[in-house]
Amino acid sequence: MTQVKALILTGFGLNCDHETALAFELAGAEPHRVHINSLVDGTVKLADFHVLAFGGGFSWGDDHGAGVIQAVKLKNHIGGDLLSFVDAGKLIIGICNGFQALVNLGLLPGLKRDYTQRSVAITYNDCGNFRDQWVHLTANPESPCVFTKGIDRADFPVRHGEGKFIADPDVVTSLQAEKQVVFQYADETGNPANGMFPLNPNGSELDIAGICDPTGNIFGLMPHPEAYNHVTNHPDWNREKQLKKRLGQSFDAQETDGIRLFRNGVDHIRERFL
Repeated sequence: MTQVKALILTGFGLNCDHETALAFELAGAEPHRVHINSLVDGTVKLADFHVLAFGGGFSWGDDHGAGVIQAVKLKNHIGGDLLSFVDAGKLIIGICNGFQALVNLGLLPGLKRDYTQRSVAITYNDCGNFRDQWVHLTANPESPCVFTKGIDRADFPVRHGEGKFIADPDVVTSLQAEKQVVFQYADETGNPANGMFPLNPNGSELDIAGICDPTGNIFGLMPHPEAYNHVTNHPDWNREKQLKKRLGQSFDAQETDGIRLFRNGVDHIRERFL
């Protein structure tokens, strides 16, 4: 069977590439960790892949702002290739630093399918410090996002100092109207955090944790789904194990929401392209 090929960017301070590659592998794809320079010099062709992952980390040390230099470098060298990738209906996911890069590139939110203009920003957390914690998320069931189909709630960790999503009021209104707000920070029952810290760890407007473009093929989020690749990653795993044991249910065999998110993307490519 022809494999879904996922390209995971590496280099220059990115440090979640191994986790992201593992998540794609567990989801049924063939992951390839590729240094940014290999795309820039043409050694590796973006067109040979089905999914492009902008992973987490601190590209270029977040100098000049998180994800800024990465976005400028890629736009100047392979900007046309990125737009062709989007036009082909392939998938792009940006996680944490990757989300910041997608925003700086203009690939998100892609209002009216314009993927060249920056219209939102991700800036310093309101709390004034780096946050490393697990968060509760609620998903928009009406969102076109390919990656979140069938997911109504999820728990993932965040690891960022610049995670606050901001935009002009008219842009936020457009994102809501077009169902492009995919994930929002929430409490443990799924109700929106309403800006309450630490449920909303950074002060994002409208509790926005992730957005997609109008097609649902480009997705960016601050939390790390790749970091929830096994049931024991979750801080409450032992409690959940005991509860399932009492109910006579299996624990270790279940697939996490993190892998489920990646599998949605892999299955979409397989159905459409393979």
